[in-house]
Amino acid sequence: MSSKLQTILAASAVALFSTVGMAYADTKVTFWHSFKNGQGEALEKVIAGFEAANPQIDIQAEFIGNYNDIVAKLQAAIPANRAPDAVILEVTRYGLFANSNILTDLTPYFDADPLKDKLYDYAREVGVINGKTYIVPFNSSTPVLYFNKDVFERAGLPADTPLKTFDDILAAAKTIKEKLGSEGISGIAAPGQFARWGLVMANDSDLVDSKTGEIMLDKSNTIEAYQWMASLVHEHKVASPDGVTEEDNGRDAFLAGKVGIMLNSTGNYTSSKKALGDKLAVRPMPCNKVCAVPIGGAGIGIFAKADQDVKDAAYKFVSYAASAESNAVWFAATGYMPLNKDTPKQPVAIKALETQPGIDVAINSLPYARGRARTTVVTWMRSTEYKMWEAMALGQRGAEETMKDFAEQTRKQDKRLSN
Repeated sequence: MSSKLQTILAASAVALFSTVGMAYADTKVTFWHSFKNGQGEALEKVIAGFEAANPQIDIQAEFIGNYNDIVAKLQAAIPANRAPDAVILEVTRYGLFANSNILTDLTPYFDADPLKDKLYDYAREVGVINGKTYIVPFNSSTPVLYFNKDVFERAGLPADTPLKTFDDILAAAKTIKEKLGSEGISGIAAPGQFARWGLVMANDSDLVDSKTGEIMLDKSNTIEAYQWMASLVHEHKVASPDGVTEEDNGRDAFLAGKVGIMLNSTGNYTSSKKALGDKLAVRPMPCNKVCAVPIGGAGIGIFAKADQDVKDAAYKFVSYAASAESNAVWFAATGYMPLNKDTPKQPVAIKALETQPGIDVAINSLPYARGRARTTVVTWMRSTEYKMWEAMALGQRGAEETMKDFAEQTRKQDKRLSN
């Protein structure tokens, strides 16, 4: 080989490796999310760790609001070409964007990523629609049952009071109301939508079938579950109506020691522990007819319109965020479930499991955890469910009539969206 040719090849190799090294140089990724307070601080730690390891990439994170807020703002931003590069999307709502070719098909990235084999089965499956991966989970959860041990003790309820069925929970809530209602303490917080979905599953039903997309809102077990939930408020009056019209009110009352029982996401563990300390107890959701809990939380998707270098950089962040090291930081700080099989082995996770009683309840619930439907109509259904629930819980309309009407409306909307 001539010296001239060797010089040319050497120069080409230097140029190639320089290009590879600069692939992420000065790349900015705008990232919309829904985390604030303690969760926001934990996210900042994850981002800081990523940027330290990848100084050429700048993750420009912006708090947008809750999951509903993100969907609404995306629907306004997308036609105006103001959408971010990456976004947190709740696991039943991302189908609205994936099914419209707005999200990048992450399958080529994910299939080539060693991370794929490290994730729990549920974490791999939750981002898939029609065999393609559109999101990689970041924060995953199930609902659990929280209760205040001090409230139970004052109401004469032992710490091992059965809370496995709807009847068990109602009986405990009635006792709390009877003994402590005069002090302004409610038996139970009105269940939020995530918990409502979980209670329907515990009654051996669903809102929308996760495999077939069948609308199940008017199935007898679904109606029965809503009748029981609504009765907590308007019939038995063990839950305050304030938590119906604004879900956060019930949570805040529980954190303030004004509610005995709360059914809510594992993502509320840290704030509950901070507020109640050793008074906090955590149990699995009830198994009324079956043991089953919905998988909730959200994952990160990347927009199809982003430049290729931005997509590459964004996926690198997505993969890092689901790594055992990062996921352990997130798990320990928030109580969200581990995504990665190696997460529980990390020192920070080991310490959390040893020192934070109850944080392992969601992990123990994994054998009963189910994915939920992510068809396009689910976003509409979830938005509409709030007003239907309010009518039932406040006694304005019967559960059977309401749910049958709701099912009919949802089927019509599903048909319209499918055309």
